[in-house]
Amino acid sequence: MWTADEIPDQRGRVALVTGANSGLGFEIARQFARKGARVLLAARDPVKGEHARHAIAAELPSAELETRELDLASLESVRACAEGIVADHRRIDLLVNNAGIMAVPERETEDGFELQLGVNHLGHFVLTARLLPLLVATPSARIVSVTSVARFVGPSVSAANPHLRGRYEAWLAYGRAKRANLHFGTELQRRLEDARAGAQSLVAHPGLSATGLQERSVVNSGGGLSQRFFHAAARCTGMAPERAALPVLRAATDPSARPGRLYGPRWGTVGAPVGKPLRTGPRSRRAARVLWKVSERETREKVAVDVL
Repeated sequence: MWTADEIPDQRGRVALVTGANSGLGFEIARQFARKGARVLLAARDPVKGEHARHAIAAELPSAELETRELDLASLESVRACAEGIVADHRRIDLLVNNAGIMAVPERETEDGFELQLGVNHLGHFVLTARLLPLLVATPSARIVSVTSVARFVGPSVSAANPHLRGRYEAWLAYGRAKRANLHFGTELQRRLEDARAGAQSLVAHPGLSATGLQERSVVNSGGGLSQRFFHAAARCTGMAPERAALPVLRAATDPSARPGRLYGPRWGTVGAPVGKPLRTGPRSRRAARVLWKVSERETREKVAVDVL
């Protein structure tokens, strides 16, 4: 069984983790630091980001840690964060697009996007676009997109109505955003391969994890029956963050991890972290291409993989 002890030495490497102030993101950042990486902890709230940095530093006094303010609901914030990182660093070895929100009431981002799609996908799309030249210039860099089993309950993003205006439902919107994470990761890898770039894009999901994300979703969405059931299931059977983070850590660091596989718990929602083949048929590939075009159109950001 693959465990955190099998994470290779990360000294000399730079890792950026979004949503690193709590839950899975905090655990991923902590494990990177434990293995010697310089870790950039990106968080919407700078105070919470600093609390996370101090918590890791208290356990690992020699850890190299930075906090970065990143509000994925604001493309201005995303671009400012990316520009600061590019200015301060010559390499990014690991980018983990982890941050997300779950099942919130219908709201819009600062840029007018449906909030869950904006935070979970479009913000990461722009962040990755701005950091991609640095990632591609770093030998063996990896980008890990974090999806969810909830992707099965959400439709693919529609070019005609990407923000679900007049058709919003909190859990379907969450599932759609997590499906977008999967499609983004696979389409990014296809484009990296076409450009013969050395960086790789992998996809992982934590299964059912007992973190504050589920509790916040119950509060944010009004605590309906399905939400309360999901929260109770996470509390009773969900894995602790230390275990739930393992599929992401394996996708990011295991030398044998490869694109084209989905890293997650062996039994779907729980279990040891394993890689299973991603079945991406013609319909899935079309949906990924549509997502890419919609993302570039909505954000006005071109991910220029083809000219790297």
